Amino acid sequence: MAIELPKTFDPSQAQKKWLAVWEQRGYFHSDPDPHRQPFSIVIPPPNVTGALHMGHALNNTLQDVLIRWRRMQGYNALWIPGTDHAGIATQSVVERLIFTHEKKTRHDLGRAELVKRIWAWKDKYEARILEQLQALGASCDWRRTRFTLDPVCARAVRETFFRMFRAGYIYRGQRLVNWDTQLQTSVADDETYTEETPGSFWTFRYPVDGQPGVFIAFSTTRPETMLGDTALCVHPADERYKHLIGQHVIQPHTGRKIPIIADGLLADPTLGTGCVKVTPAHDPNDYACWQRHPEIGIINILNPDGTINDNGGEYRGMDRYKAREAVTHKMQELGLYVGQEQRIIPLKFSDRSKTPIEPYLSDQWFVKMSDRDDGQPGLAQMTMDAVTTGRVKFFPERYARSYLDWLAEKRDWCISRQLWWGHQIPVWYKTEQQPPEVFRMVAEPTPRALQPFLRTRPGIAISWQNKPHRAADDFNVDFVVCLAPGNDDIEAALEADGFTRDPDVLDTWFSSALWPHSTLGWPGPTLPENRPDRTPADWEKLRQYYPTSTLVTSRDIITLWVARMVLMGLYNVGEIPFHHVYIHPKILDGFGETMSKTKGNGVDPLDIIEIYGTDALRYGIVKIATETQDARLPVSNICPHCGQDVPVKQEHMYMRTKKLACPACKKEFRPGGPWPTDDPERPTAKQGSDRFEEGRNFANKLWNAARFLLLNLEGYRPAPVDPAALPTEDRWLLSRLATTTQAVTAALEAYKFSDVARLIYEFVWSEFCDWYIEMSKGRLKDDTTRPVAQRVLAGAFDGILRLVHPVMPFVSESLWEALGQAAPQRGLPAPTPAEEAACIARWPSYPQQWISPPVETRFARMQHLVRGVREIRNRYQVEEKIKLDVRVKCSDAVAADFNALAAFIGPLAGIATLTAGPQITKPRQSGTLITAEFEAYVPLAGLIDPVAEAKRLEKQLADKRKALENTQNKLRNEKFVANAPAEVVQQQREFVAEIEKQIALLEENLKDLQSN
Repeated sequence: MAIELPKTFDPSQAQKKWLAVWEQRGYFHSDPDPHRQPFSIVIPPPNVTGALHMGHALNNTLQDVLIRWRRMQGYNALWIPGTDHAGIATQSVVERLIFTHEKKTRHDLGRAELVKRIWAWKDKYEARILEQLQALGASCDWRRTRFTLDPVCARAVRETFFRMFRAGYIYRGQRLVNWDTQLQTSVADDETYTEETPGSFWTFRYPVDGQPGVFIAFSTTRPETMLGDTALCVHPADERYKHLIGQHVIQPHTGRKIPIIADGLLADPTLGTGCVKVTPAHDPNDYACWQRHPEIGIINILNPDGTINDNGGEYRGMDRYKAREAVTHKMQELGLYVGQEQRIIPLKFSDRSKTPIEPYLSDQWFVKMSDRDDGQPGLAQMTMDAVTTGRVKFFPERYARSYLDWLAEKRDWCISRQLWWGHQIPVWYKTEQQPPEVFRMVAEPTPRALQPFLRTRPGIAISWQNKPHRAADDFNVDFVVCLAPGNDDIEAALEADGFTRDPDVLDTWFSSALWPHSTLGWPGPTLPENRPDRTPADWEKLRQYYPTSTLVTSRDIITLWVARMVLMGLYNVGEIPFHHVYIHPKILDGFGETMSKTKGNGVDPLDIIEIYGTDALRYGIVKIATETQDARLPVSNICPHCGQDVPVKQEHMYMRTKKLACPACKKEFRPGGPWPTDDPERPTAKQGSDRFEEGRNFANKLWNAARFLLLNLEGYRPAPVDPAALPTEDRWLLSRLATTTQAVTAALEAYKFSDVARLIYEFVWSEFCDWYIEMSKGRLKDDTTRPVAQRVLAGAFDGILRLVHPVMPFVSESLWEALGQAAPQRGLPAPTPAEEAACIARWPSYPQQWISPPVETRFARMQHLVRGVREIRNRYQVEEKIKLDVRVKCSDAVAADFNALAAFIGPLAGIATLTAGPQITKPRQSGTLITAEFEAYVPLAGLIDPVAEAKRLEKQLADKRKALENTQNKLRNEKFVANAPAEVVQQQREFVAEIEKQIALLEENLKDLQSN
């Protein structure tokens, strides 16, 4: 009895069914097995700042393609999922939400309450993120889900900090950092962005001390920083100022005398006045100058919130921008104001709060990246060597340059953040009086609270600095104590004795840098899990998955994350964390901006899944994963009332527009977007994009091919087939199947995902469905040829489902189940029992001898002829029911091929008679196809009216030329090009290119018609 599928594929039902089946059967569970080669991936943990967007869908789909493929190849495939606490990003989102709804700051709530609120946010969005990943079909081992603040990861963070502190790689120092005054924390260079911003350029002058009437002028964009000036600087060769070098000027706001110094690196005599003010605590270039001239001193004038501190004298307590106005006004009153210009200034902003960054002198914790004092390579060099020696390889290779260039600077890594959400730094401080005899009796003084533990507990590291309290009396000793994990009793003893814990938390990238080994349970031993659905991470057993195989990530975090994971893997484990780093392109919004949860321009993949299905989404984003180009994703709002597509405009982005009226039904809705809360007054639109139509159509094409196949498998009996004895069309199909399988496998090996989608699509849609199935229909009706045709169809479709599965798992799994009912034993050349699920089926591999270039060449020639005849039929609008005569001028060998395949060519091209050979001549009034190997002529006499056809073509040409002229005139209009949205201008240019092609084709048709 034939198996009959429903007429259409239902993606939502398939997703619901197979997600449950896969999980119930534990197909994605991976446990250590010494007899199988591991293939492991750790997920780049999404931030719990909000729901995932299409950029995450791209990243995780590509990982899933790899893990499903390797699992099918027989590897012991482990994909570890998880999420990142994302300290500064998550805290800023929650703080902003609290202030919006409650008008309260974190200081109003207190540390404990704010952290409690953030944990609630984390629980909500972590669940949403994991739900989204599962909906995407991510075949993770969900038992091993980790979170960067969970006990396993927290222990790894503490252990790493302790080891690096004890070894001298971590230190505390005062440095100039990027300061976010809104969040009141330092941020990394990579967490800032620069925008060209309208601003002012003021010029002032300072009086030279002891020389009445002599002044020296300078310019600045931040007048308030004059309060922290410690010098004026000129170029040593500038003749205008040589006589003043070494003199002093009076800083008029504070009365300080500050020196005039010479520094050729800071001052440029060709710019402005040639003199610059030096404010080391508030400018990186000035800070570098101070390091070269430490005698000038350094003065911080800001409080953490951006107000002026006590060093600002009369301006103390003012916001820095108010102080800017006041300082400028005072200079005007003193007659020291020269002028002001309006300029565009490159201004640095915090990517987290979107507020201007202040260079700020601050005490922070750092990881030392430079080479060691003994001349051995330091952490940066060690991390660079991992790539230059080929142990870690980048795909595409060019991204290794970003990694190496950044590390080559060997800048120390600031790892502390002034936040409340994150891993609190495991360091305690106390100043303790100790008698002088301690320093005579022991080399290292010990805090009293630690003395009971030192001999029995190794996880304690102490640094100290002593200062005499009084002559011949007790010493004040500043103790700094760092504790390894598992020392809760020592922590309690320290705090009971008056020690204070450092309030800062670690930079998020510190904990995520440990991700490849912390998720596997490093450093051990195994910690218990508090959830029955989670498996404890046993480092001793899971160690065989490390190094992991591949990291799939974005270029944005090569320096922030990739380099640091290599560093920490080498430092903690002594091995690289992964062998390959694949950098995928970025999905941009419809206006070319990078999608971001904090910006609010992300597209929820669940919207796309609901409209098009997961397989369509996955196919669409695999196809755009090229090596060279980011991809824009224009979307429409789908009206929740009537389903009308409403194009998204730029003003709708970033959650700026809270309501829209549908142009069709006139009802209001909220535009789609990553809104943190529901709107009680109006529904929120889903967002769709025609980018995913092709994937949906491809899934339907597969479904319809399977329906045909299953209806024609009645009476199927498995048996071996002899490829050499198969008819030509079967040998062609097997050659193309083997060739495609080789090409897809090679593309996956090289991370050429777009090629994978293209190769599968072209083979399945065109060669299998449009050509082979059509050619098989006659044989399936003949009892003598039907059995072999069934076996080849079932075997080839089995291979197709295996190839398709990593990209489109739900439709392939559904069809695998149906094919298993009709043909439980199948395969080529000999049938075998099929695996119970596509996701655990063997990856296909076919004999090299199946590949036959001569057979493929013959079929390619036939396909070219068929397509050419079809194109001529369409060009001259000849009805499908009319059979055409075709004459082909070619060599005898090519003619023999065409004659051998005539039984297929006729039905495929709608041909009545096919005549081929070298003696053929072109008939009058013929459509023509010319190739390197043959010329085909389709006589049209009697099928078309030449005069009427010529008139029709001439009218079409006139219309096309008029449309072309109108569009070209629009593009010649400079105002239109300058003012219209970039995407509109591009659409017009693409229209010109397309219409020019149409005109050329019409002209060719008319010329051909008139020549006959």
